[in-house]
Amino acid sequence: MINKKSIEKYILKLFGKKAISVHIEKLGAGVQGAGFLIDIKTKEGHESYVIKGLFPEGLEHDYPADRAGVFLLDLEEFQNLPKHIKAIDVLAEKKNGTIQSIGGGKEYYLLMEKAEGDHYFNDLKAYAGKDRLDTSDIEKIQTMSSYLAKIHSVKKESRALHWRKVRDTIGHGECLMGVFDTYPDGLISYDEMAEIEKKCVDWRARLKPKYNRLCQVHGDFHPGNIWFQNSNDFVLLDRSRGPWGDAADDVTALTINYIFFSICNFGRLEGLYAEALVLVAPFYAFRGAVVANPVFYPDVSDQNRRRIINFVNAVLDDDEFVIDKVNEYIR
Repeated sequence: MINKKSIEKYILKLFGKKAISVHIEKLGAGVQGAGFLIDIKTKEGHESYVIKGLFPEGLEHDYPADRAGVFLLDLEEFQNLPKHIKAIDVLAEKKNGTIQSIGGGKEYYLLMEKAEGDHYFNDLKAYAGKDRLDTSDIEKIQTMSSYLAKIHSVKKESRALHWRKVRDTIGHGECLMGVFDTYPDGLISYDEMAEIEKKCVDWRARLKPKYNRLCQVHGDFHPGNIWFQNSNDFVLLDRSRGPWGDAADDVTALTINYIFFSICNFGRLEGLYAEALVLVAPFYAFRGAVVANPVFYPDVSDQNRRRIINFVNAVLDDDEFVIDKVNEYIR
């Protein structure tokens, strides 16, 4: 589970001339991970430390970043509790097998490329003034659909990861419950929020047997993250919450916006916005909570926010999502 040779090199470098030798042996394993004893022979005697690793599936430890997050919090907080052992450092094993420290940071930042192009929100706004889809509109929809079909065709067998995606959609701080917690008081009641959350939990039981749907996903495929250079090419921003999930998450992240923009412009689903919709309730519930949130979309009227919440409730209450019933859901 751990790279003993690289850890030995790291320890010897850390202790410098003081260290004579390093011995590593496994102490034991639990549900979450395993511990290893690091015994260091020095000129003054022996010093002992423990290194811990987490198992890489389940308990939201599935991705290396999950495990790094757990250990960075340990490094920060072990020292703040009386009588708790101290954490010394967080170690990262690089692709070339070397070990280095990533601990001690006050904050962390991401450096990335700059996106060029125009985001898809521009196209959605323009739909309101059109009588029909033009060639560029159709090409963009086909380009996005083909892209999603391609990445969603990459499958993975993991019941734990599919269940995590469904669980995260309901309970993650960036998803349904977390989004509701950012709503200003009085917009919708706490009881109504709780009812929506409880309906999603019931849907979770219905979705758990569907773990063979697990596939490669973007995770936040909404119009602001899709930047077109031309009608046949785009770049993406801000892939979120892991590389594996349910295709419905990407599909609803995009298609909720056809409903949202139609409600904002017409109070119902009609016109060009009615031409591009598909599936699944809890994912629509999360995305509906996002677009109804005045923190994210402050210019939406209270009446239209209520229509979106109506849609969320009705979709969760129905046995399956039916495109022809969208306006009934909104009412």
